[in-house]
Amino acid sequence: MSGRLPTVWVFGDQLHRRIGALRDREAGDCRVLLVESELKVTSKRWHRQRLHLVLSAMRHFAQDLRDEGFDVDLRRASSFVQGYREHCAEFEVDRLVVMEPMSWDVTALLGRLGASERVETLPNDQFFCHYIEFEEWAEGRKRLKMEDFYRWQRERFGVLMDGVAPIGGKWNFDHDNRERPPKDGRSWPAITRFESDDIDAEVSDFVESLGDDVWGSGADGTWPVTRQQAVVRLNEFIDTGLAPFGPHEDAMLADEWKLAHSVLSSCMNLGLLHPTEVVEAAEAAFRERDLPINSVEGFIRQVLGWREYVWCVYWRWMPDYRSRNYLEATRPVPPAFSGQATTEMACVSSAVDHLDAHGYAHHIERLMVFGNLALTAGVEPWAMTEWMWASFVDGAEWVMLPNVIGMALYADGGLMATKPYASGGAYINKMSDSCRGCRFDPKQRTGDDACPFTTLYWDFLARNAEEFSNNHRMAQQLAGLRRLSDIDAVRDRATEVLAALDAGAL
Repeated sequence: MSGRLPTVWVFGDQLHRRIGALRDREAGDCRVLLVESELKVTSKRWHRQRLHLVLSAMRHFAQDLRDEGFDVDLRRASSFVQGYREHCAEFEVDRLVVMEPMSWDVTALLGRLGASERVETLPNDQFFCHYIEFEEWAEGRKRLKMEDFYRWQRERFGVLMDGVAPIGGKWNFDHDNRERPPKDGRSWPAITRFESDDIDAEVSDFVESLGDDVWGSGADGTWPVTRQQAVVRLNEFIDTGLAPFGPHEDAMLADEWKLAHSVLSSCMNLGLLHPTEVVEAAEAAFRERDLPINSVEGFIRQVLGWREYVWCVYWRWMPDYRSRNYLEATRPVPPAFSGQATTEMACVSSAVDHLDAHGYAHHIERLMVFGNLALTAGVEPWAMTEWMWASFVDGAEWVMLPNVIGMALYADGGLMATKPYASGGAYINKMSDSCRGCRFDPKQRTGDDACPFTTLYWDFLARNAEEFSNNHRMAQQLAGLRRLSDIDAVRDRATEVLAALDAGAL
């Protein structure tokens, strides 16, 4: 028994050679297990590019390990548990080593396996901050503000610091990163499209075999599926995208799906890139090339601040967090979101086009188009979470739960965000080019031509006025609601809008 090789079980979102259970391993001293779970594949209506990305990345990682000399068992099974059991039976495994999983449910699964079998779990080192460290930081705090956490991260890792002070004299340059869409027709940084290989083609054939159980455009080489491709994506962003990233990071353009955004999140979420190397590359470029501080700080805040914060609060608030529904929302996800219906709302149509074509929409389209409409319409939080989890290439439960439940839908009652991120059509008109060609008028709240966002915004405030009455950050909005003389007509129009939204006829 003692002479048997231990098995290192690598999950499909831990695909990095130098983290966790693989970090100190060399070929010949262990066997590596990866499981493609049929239960996972069929658990949701995945976007084709999301499903392709995960399966292709797993298979490429397995091949890279084989090329290095590792004995790899890439196994398709009915479930993770079945794959684990079949592997252990075939290879008579008496010791299995894993890194802490990225989800609550898989962690619980390992706990059940470890109760009766020999499973060694190593700490997750795929982030700057482990959630136990976050618990220590959070101890005694009344509110877990992301900005406070971000500053703590900057200080302890010495990122963008000038001694004990932040470079540039301020911690946050967000006010410089809210410019409206440019009107000069500028070009945005291009990204490499990676050539398909035999593994990609094989996965594409499998995804297509699922028929109507998947949606969206097929894989086209946009998303890195190997470590080498991920490094190319990182380098080209640092070289061409980082400098122009900041000013227009909140803008939305129908003909430009990414602007200067890095589109690195899927690489980090699968493990192809580690966030430390991403932040280090951005800071090194800032110091070497004198890049704009607002762009560099804004990008680093997304990675070192927001991404790490979301990861940590997920673990702090689970498992009850996914059942939060503070506003008692019950509507289904609009069929227009996943291409099951068309819509005359130009901003929604544009965001859906981006999502369909790439399995991606940047953070403002997610929050202020998809999230804002779901919030003001009253979409059920878990349904919205599962839809976003399945639809975006960088989706995962730990990513989507806090972003949807806490940030977009205010379903946690303010644990994460101090007020709901609800707005009418005025915000979208300001930050996008969609309203100019839309049949709906963002300034109107009643009538057939009224913008659904504007109508639903006021209806949302009216529906939830009592819940928001003690929130000082909502005082101005509620005062505006009280001044409306046509609120009854607005609410009647909202009833028509919601019925049309549910029917896919808006």
